[in-house]
Order: sequence, then C-alpha cells, then structure tokens
Amino acid sequence: MRIAPLAVTPAMRTADEHLATVLAATASLSDESVRVEDALGRTLAAPVRARVDAPLFDNSAMDGYAVRYPDVAAATAEHPIALRVITDLPAGSTAEPELGPGDAVRIMTGAPVPRMATAVVPFEHTRDGLQGIDAPAVVTRAPAREGAHIRRRGEEMRADAEVSPAGTVVGPLQMTAFAVVGVDRIIVRRRPRVAVISTGSELAPAGGTFAHGQIPESNSVLLSSLCTQAGAEVISIETVTDEDAAFEALLERALDRADVVVTSGGVSAGAHEVVKNVLRDRIEFVAVGMQPGRPQAFGRIDDTLVFGLPGNPASVAVSFEAFVRPALLALQGREPRHRPTLRLAATTGWRSPAGRRQYVPVTLDRSDPAAWSVRPAAADGSSGSHLAAGLARADAYAVVPEGVSAVTAGDLVDVMLLS
Repeated sequence: MRIAPLAVTPAMRTADEHLATVLAATASLSDESVRVEDALGRTLAAPVRARVDAPLFDNSAMDGYAVRYPDVAAATAEHPIALRVITDLPAGSTAEPELGPGDAVRIMTGAPVPRMATAVVPFEHTRDGLQGIDAPAVVTRAPAREGAHIRRRGEEMRADAEVSPAGTVVGPLQMTAFAVVGVDRIIVRRRPRVAVISTGSELAPAGGTFAHGQIPESNSVLLSSLCTQAGAEVISIETVTDEDAAFEALLERALDRADVVVTSGGVSAGAHEVVKNVLRDRIEFVAVGMQPGRPQAFGRIDDTLVFGLPGNPASVAVSFEAFVRPALLALQGREPRHRPTLRLAATTGWRSPAGRRQYVPVTLDRSDPAAWSVRPAAADGSSGSHLAAGLARADAYAVVPEGVSAVTAGDLVDVMLLS
C-alpha cells in the first residue's frame, strides 16, 4: 500500500467519530414475549433457561437390547450369551418392564431405558440382529462398559441451566435447542420500526418508462431490504420529489410511527437539497471523511433516530453499513454490531483518496479455500459513488484506511463480509 500524509479537513468528521455520535443516541428498545416458532431472527432480551432436563429421562442411544451389564460382560463371538427377550420398547413407550437376571428388552433409539438395565447392546453386536421378541437375543460382543449406549437424564443440560444468553440472535439451531429443553416462549427485543423515504424529483419507478432527465428509483429497494436483513420491521417505503412541503408531510407521518427514519438524497450542498432544507435546524449535517458517503445527516427527533444519507446508491449502501446497521443492531441489544472482517490479498490495485476511509465493493475469489483474495467489483476497479450497477457483483467491501493513497496487487486489505 502507498501511505500518504493523513490530512483530514478540520471540518470533516471521521467515520469512527460519526458512528460514535450515532451510537451515543441509540438505546435498546423494549422487550416482548414471543413463541419460539415465531422468533427467527429476533434478539434475546433475557437469557433462555432450560425448563426441563435434557435428556428428560434415561434413554437408549441405539436400536438394540437393554440388558443388565453383568449378564453380557463376558460375551464374545466365540462364546456368545443368549438372553430371554421379555418385551419391546419403541420410542414413546410408557412401559417400565422389570429385568431379571438373563433378561433383555428389545429397545429402539430414544425409548426409555428400563430401571434395572445398565447397558444397551446394539443389534449389530448380536448374532441375528433385529428379530421378533419371541426369539432370544444372542450377544456376540460385550458392551464396552456399564452404561454403554445409554443417554442419562440431564447429562447434556439440567433444568434452569442457561441455554443462550441475552443478545443472541435466534436462528434455527437456537430454536431447536429451546424446544428440546421444553421452552415455548422467549423474551426478545422489539423489532425497530423503520420508515424509508427516497427523495428526488428525478426518480421514477424502475419498471416504467423514463422521460429525459429521469432515473430509476432504487434506494428504497436497497434500504428496505438492508433494514429487513438487519432485523428491522419496515413500516413504510415512500418516494417524494424535491418539494419541501411534500417531504415534510411524509416525514411528520413517519416520525409519529417509526423508531428510525432513513432518507436518501437531499443532504449535500446543492440548491435543491430537500432534507437539508426541512431538517437543517433539527438534525446535524456533516461531512464525513469517507468515500463514498461524504455528506451525512443524523439526529434524534423526540424518540426517533433520523438518518439522512446521500442519494447515490453506492453511497447509500456504504452509509447504511457504516452507520445505520450498527444503530439497528444496537436498538435490538446485539453484539457485535459490525460485519465480520477478514484480511485478504488484493489481486489488482486501485487508488484511494488520502484523508478519507475508502469502501470499495469487491468480489471474493474463494476458489482456493486456504487463500481467498479480492478484486474490485466495478470493471474499472474504481469506487465512485455513482457506480451502482456493479454492486450486483459485490459480496464484500474492502475498507482502506484514511492514510493510504493506493492499494497495489498483493497488498492485504481489510474486507468487510456481507454474507
């Protein structure tokens, strides 16, 4: 990497400073009780504790025969031991047969082990395997020890033990674990309610025809999907022209309902910056030392966080990752609040603006599992805010520090994974 003198304009805030301002204004939302089957993607507000032991009772780990260990301890292929089979125990059985000396119970995986049984002999360790219960069990291989192939009650987890701590994001594996220990409801953080507003008189629906000067509107699609992916509930998606009154009307409705309002466009230094015109006295407008995404706005209006992001889709995507997503995770009480990062080799070089942290959409080359590498997603290797179509090829961002003016092929760069 080529290192340049660090020169951040005094009026320019660093990305870390802006994020700190955002998180200082962000507090966790209230909690609520939900059914486990409805909890996918939610964040635990309180630890989940086991309601019952796991396993709930002594049960068989194999299909085979429940036996008294001393009866079969000497069994070998040359000297097999025959046992009388007294009954059959499928999974779910409530029977509790009594084993006497020389008795065996045909048992299936998960079935309760009889009280007097001290081992299970798998069918594979008998002469004829699975047979009817009227045939003897001829054991040809002794269990390795007392208790072999028996899962003891509570050996994995005891009732009231912690299954998952607060802050855990609930996924399919967590939901399964909760059900295994008898939990049917859990306490989670409320989802942040987010209103998305895209501004710009030039915007037109993506599927229509475009008059001269119009462009397809994409930021609402981008922001709503990113917010949903971060665990939020998107309650409204609106597009509005650069008319102050029209934007203000949408904003006031959003402030009444949302925990977070995210706008795109209208925050720069132009003549028709609608977000700045309406909100200049209510939230802060700043320049952040990053590329893309230099113009930013943020503040709290009553209980609602308001983000004003730039209008170019690449800037919106980067600004969301840098500032909005960490805030949404903080509202849900999640840690960590940043994407996973790897340090990988760049296969080609590019320039970086000294004094600004650069976020370059990159494509991962995973063909060698032991040596992943990255290259810019844009065909020309650049990272301008106007370059949006190339985002479809990006699965990460290379994050270049403020003091670096160029990345050369072979340099290791920090890579923020997006999936």
